Amino acid sequence: MTNGNTPRWATTQRPQEVHDLFGGPPADPSTPPLPSRRARNRGAARQARERKQRRRRSILVLLLVLVLLGGAGYVGVSVLGLDLGFGSSGGSSSVEDYPGPGHPSAQVVIPAGATGADMGAVLVDAGVVATQKAFTKAFAANPDAPSIQPGTYNLLLEMKASDAVVALLDPASRATMKLTIAEGLTAKQIAARITEVTLIPAEEVAAALADPAQFGLPAEAGGQVEGWLFPSTYDVEPGANAVSVLQQMVAKTVAVLTAKGVPNDQWETVLNKAALIEREAKRDEDRPVIAGAINNRLDIDMLLQIDSTISYGLGVTTAPTPEQRRDESNPYNTYAHFGLPPTPIASPGEKSIDAVLAPADVTYLFWCTVNYETGETVFSDTLSEHNAAIGQLEEWLAANPGW
Repeated sequence: MTNGNTPRWATTQRPQEVHDLFGGPPADPSTPPLPSRRARNRGAARQARERKQRRRRSILVLLLVLVLLGGAGYVGVSVLGLDLGFGSSGGSSSVEDYPGPGHPSAQVVIPAGATGADMGAVLVDAGVVATQKAFTKAFAANPDAPSIQPGTYNLLLEMKASDAVVALLDPASRATMKLTIAEGLTAKQIAARITEVTLIPAEEVAAALADPAQFGLPAEAGGQVEGWLFPSTYDVEPGANAVSVLQQMVAKTVAVLTAKGVPNDQWETVLNKAALIEREAKRDEDRPVIAGAINNRLDIDMLLQIDSTISYGLGVTTAPTPEQRRDESNPYNTYAHFGLPPTPIASPGEKSIDAVLAPADVTYLFWCTVNYETGETVFSDTLSEHNAAIGQLEEWLAANPGW
């Protein structure tokens, strides 16, 4: 029985709390059950993988953005023409211009008609300047640059562009040989000189002379080169051939005659007379006088009687003998044939050409050098006066047997 004074619920006692097998309190039936430890471990691993994958994707996206930004920047800089400071390999630094002064050595060929840009390309290829742009800027900045001549030049490697322009303007930079042809030489003597100085084979020079059209001999020469190889000093480029050398000489002759206003149909006659003066005159002041005396003889159909023409026809440099003066078979024998010889007998210089164009107004018909050492020449109107001058020469030769 129960005591009626005791509340109903008070007599009801809670059963003793029971713990589960693992010692924990029993689960509340209103609370969802917790996952097992194995399940919990699997979930944690999955979450870690997902986080790792998200990080990887983020890094890849960031790298892709950087690559795209870098590429766009490079294109923009290239379009603007700016220098990023990297060479074409992408790893070595480059320069627009070398600081100079450079180091030995380079040999370059500047072609005829080359522009500043053309020269720059040649110099870049040879390692002389750093960039074509640097050279063209230096070329434009130098007012003398347009006068750079075609040819072969000895330069330095890695020069400052402005220094390269100055070097190309300096004649000392030209890699050329100096070929000097003296006045009064024959074509045969000039050919030997070409071979001696330039080392162009004699056979090549002879073959070129045999075909004068290929080096520009004018039609007025009648196919005969004698007298048309102007005596001067020429720059001969490395690798030059016989044709190019002879072409320079003929072109010089034409240029001189043209500059002096000589009509084309008189070119050969002027050279013919000038060659006689070149061989006969010993002093410059005598050239116009001899020119006047030659004209006087031609005007009266008198034989020129010049020993040097006979020697030329014989192919010798010695004075002719009396027998040789009588030899009519020699077309260059002006003792036997009237008028000028068939061709010039040598290459005359400018002073002899000037003498032909401005002969002295004299009455002389004869001239004779009476002193080979000083070149003193006596001019005469009559044969008796001339014979007296010959006597002076014989006396001088007797006193100077070495001549």
